[in-house]
Amino acid sequence: MDLELLARNLREFEGVSRKRPIAEIFRIFESVRNEYGNVLADFGDDAAVIDIGGEDVILFAADGIWGRIVEKSPWWTGYTAVVVNVNDISAMGGRPLAMVNIISSGDPESIKGIMEGIKDGINKFGVPMVGGHTQPDTPYNSLAVAIIGVVKKDCVIRSDTARPGDVVILAYDLDGREGANSPYSWDTTSFKDPQFVRGCYLVMTTIAEKKLVTAGKDISNPGSIGTLGMLCETSKVGACVDIAKIPRPENMDMEQWLKIYPATGYVVTAKPGNVQECLKVFSKAGITAAAVGVINDSCRLEIHYQRMRSTVFDFSKENIIGIDE
Repeated sequence: MDLELLARNLREFEGVSRKRPIAEIFRIFESVRNEYGNVLADFGDDAAVIDIGGEDVILFAADGIWGRIVEKSPWWTGYTAVVVNVNDISAMGGRPLAMVNIISSGDPESIKGIMEGIKDGINKFGVPMVGGHTQPDTPYNSLAVAIIGVVKKDCVIRSDTARPGDVVILAYDLDGREGANSPYSWDTTSFKDPQFVRGCYLVMTTIAEKKLVTAGKDISNPGSIGTLGMLCETSKVGACVDIAKIPRPENMDMEQWLKIYPATGYVVTAKPGNVQECLKVFSKAGITAAAVGVINDSCRLEIHYQRMRSTVFDFSKENIIGIDE
């Protein structure tokens, strides 16, 4: 294995580079952040955390679907919009409540396909779409969905709270198949029973209530290592990961797997004493998880394999999302 080449390919992966514009957006909004005391977390997490008083807080997130996916499959666009938004709430330990959408299309067949996909996603995940807005006269197709969820205030799983000494855990539903529209998509939900699918995303609620992890994110477009990189960057820490320990499907190429957006996949960090219990909770939900590395104070994310070691991200020299708080 050429570990240096793998590290470079993961660093330069389009799923990672597409996150870099967040830095400029953050700078524009920095002067008006936290003007209101009810915002407990915003940029850098999978969802904003809004304090509404009492024991519970609101989780608020939104996602747009990649244009090339929209053009390839309207149905998959609608279905995926449900998947990615539910995952954002799940990753923070929350229970999703409802969604709204904004769709732009001048093509009635595309609109129908997208809405059919959303409907099937609702039936699968059990989260209602309660409204939205349609632009019926655009020369292009696009879809964005926003979602709200709820979680107890003292159970929120954030991405900026990993600390040196924490153990890195990667967790996936390995029972899936490569998505029809991208080699970097891993479908684990569309062909499964809704009860099983809902049990998978609610596993993070159990982990949050048991307070088994110190930080976490759902694995998204940057892939497993890229998502861990975002967690390390926002937590201002580094990590070293043994890629041989990362669970992956049989006959799946390592680089492809590390770049994949799994429909059900999480990266979490845990105190050593909570690792085994965390793995058991994932396993009970049908998710394969493994301890694959350790958080450190190096501000570098390194991968190693046997005696080889290589740096994927050096946060003293570069960033993924560029949020410096």
